Amino acid sequence: MNKMLLSAALAATLGAMAFVPAAQAATTNTGTIQITGKVLQDTCTVAVNGGAGTTVTLTPVMTSNLAAANAVAGATAFTLNLSNCDANATSAKLSFQGGANNAADGNLKNNGTAGSVEVQLLAGGTSGSVINVGTNANAPTVALTSGSGSTSMAAQYFATAAASAGLVSTSASMTFTYQ
Repeated sequence: MNKMLLSAALAATLGAMAFVPAAQAATTNTGTIQITGKVLQDTCTVAVNGGAGTTVTLTPVMTSNLAAANAVAGATAFTLNLSNCDANATSAKLSFQGGANNAADGNLKNNGTAGSVEVQLLAGGTSGSVINVGTNANAPTVALTSGSGSTSMAAQYFATAAASAGLVSTSASMTFTYQ
């Protein structure tokens, strides 16, 4: 009798286990992950104001224009032109690389002889938003059509205190990320 009860219990357990995978299989969902992408050429050609160079010359200003901290003067508009970009890219996001020319306040340090002067970059021309070259806040995105595009920008003097006369020289290393 014990053998018969043991056999019946074993058969019931095995029978119940047979239904477990079936129940799990009934609730299993399937799906597909679709992956797409683009392989783009490496770089665009960069020019300022349609010319071959990338130099912006600020208009001279007087120290009286930069007599106190946070004073700005001499905003000079320029157009940043991109060409020979990959034709499959629709835009390029501008970003600045950290380095010795980046001041803690997000401006560009002056490597010239003028004292208490930095340079600010502006997105959108002379009345545009100040670009923080440390965080890339307000850095523009350039719309591209057939591998070319442009954006209006400006550069201006910025006083950290009352400025002293001298030369102003700086540079900004930038990259463009295709969108």
